Amino acid sequence: MAEFKHIVRVANTDLKGEKHLLIAMTKIKGVSIMFSNMALGLAKVSKTKKAGDLEDKEVERINDVLLNPLKYKVPKWMFNRNNDYDSGEDMHLLNADLTFTKDNDLKRLKKIKSYRGLRHQWGLPVRGQKTKSNFRRQKGKGLGVKRKTSVRK
Repeated sequence: MAEFKHIVRVANTDLKGEKHLLIAMTKIKGVSIMFSNMALGLAKVSKTKKAGDLEDKEVERINDVLLNPLKYKVPKWMFNRNNDYDSGEDMHLLNADLTFTKDNDLKRLKKIKSYRGLRHQWGLPVRGQKTKSNFRRQKGKGLGVKRKTSVRK
């Protein structure tokens, strides 16, 4: 049997070897429990196996499933990028690609001055939440009554 590894590299992310694979894979940006479960099933790797016990061939299979989910006929609703703005394709992004694309989407919304873009710009909630009592941290102090300062002699 192969030697136990305390750090395993999957999809350019270091995973702790002591954790179960299903949970350890959620440290990869863009991979949830459901996506991790699906990837391990398609790669034919046990979900309860510790990440440190993985063999090199198993790591390659998991990487292939994570990077090319279309090849394995993963349902479109599991992807984190459906109907991409630029290409119109369904895809699943991981790590730096996901961060870069999200930042570009926000920049585009701000540039065209859409409602969502303006809310992002002002640091206010974007999806219709109430703002009287929540979101005070971002807006700064100002709600309540200020006490009158008296001058003492």
